[in-house]
Amino acid sequence: MPELPDLTIYQERLDALVRGQRLEGLRLFSVFVLRTVDPPLLDLVGRRLLCTGRIGKRLTLRFEGDLSLVIHLMIAGRLRWKPAGARPSGKTGLCALDFERGTLMLTEAGSRKRASLHLVSGPDPLRAFERGGYEILTGDLPGFRAALLRENRTLKRALTDPRLFSGVGNAFSDEILFQARLSPLKLTSRLEPEQIRRLREAAVSTLESWIERIRAEVGDDFPDRVTAFRDGMAVHGRYRLPCPECGTPIQRIRYAGNECNYCAACQNEGRLLRDRALSQLLKQDWPRTLEELEERRKGHP
Repeated sequence: MPELPDLTIYQERLDALVRGQRLEGLRLFSVFVLRTVDPPLLDLVGRRLLCTGRIGKRLTLRFEGDLSLVIHLMIAGRLRWKPAGARPSGKTGLCALDFERGTLMLTEAGSRKRASLHLVSGPDPLRAFERGGYEILTGDLPGFRAALLRENRTLKRALTDPRLFSGVGNAFSDEILFQARLSPLKLTSRLEPEQIRRLREAAVSTLESWIERIRAEVGDDFPDRVTAFRDGMAVHGRYRLPCPECGTPIQRIRYAGNECNYCAACQNEGRLLRDRALSQLLKQDWPRTLEELEERRKGHP
């Protein structure tokens, strides 16, 4: 799922390419992507795009006449910038917005279509989409602390909860926790003030550095390699590869269809976190340290 750094670059490039342009046409390739019927989607045609925005992991396009198009890409949805009038390849295309200088295409890979479009109107139409998450890059330390301690959750769950933090998902929460040298399963209620400060600093620096990196990669083009697995990530997607700081193999735990990557040495004093499924299967045979894990692997290559 695209997270705050990717969504920021999407927003910046859309502002540069189509802000102020008139929407000349609209093509809907999948009726299931549209989740509203009033006002009709075709009401956008002929109106100029005034500005773009972001609400959590949703992008917003505000048009003349108090109309706002809300785009939620979910896991596999992506935006593509194409020549004017272009058609989607294969069955990935969901919708095309034809502007004066080109076409903005919404696509989604795979058979499970989860991306969505909402068209809303009125002076304050976007309030219904706000989840209340703290904005890491614009908020202060007291606000961060209040959001973090609102509920007693593991750090991984807290950072990825849109009611607590805005725009952070599975990938960048892994990177933030590694930068902060904190276990993803540490409970928020057990954090010391210094750890909270360190976590906020890690969150800000991680997100800002990736925004700058992606911005440099994209330049004056449009993002076409939006992925949760990027070269240069420290732990996310790097299971069993060496930690960039200490060289020990990156570990993982799986839960609810997701995967959490971490360095046991840097983040948990060399102790392995318990994978819910595997630890229940292995029970007392579950290795507790990196040394035990390596011994098991030597015996079972």
